[in-house]
Amino acid sequence: MTQQTEAEQKMAALLVDALNLEDIEADEITPEEPLFGDGLGLDSIDALEIAVAISQEYGVKLKAEDESTREAFATLRSLTAYVESHK
Repeated sequence: MTQQTEAEQKMAALLVDALNLEDIEADEITPEEPLFGDGLGLDSIDALEIAVAISQEYGVKLKAEDESTREAFATLRSLTAYVESHK
């Protein structure tokens, strides 16, 4: 299992908090595991909640129609990298 970076740890904690995930701890989210589908099992409503939380926490706006946003939501690692590069 790949270790989370410090930034990934903060993002994982944001995800767990924003989505009220009761069955998983932030440090249990594997950085390369898909966030949607077979991975963490998130859905489009979760994506909206994550986007709002990221906007509030980091001031980064995620636009649904932007292809890079869809790519960013692939994994914890890609989401963290996207937010870090757009802060």
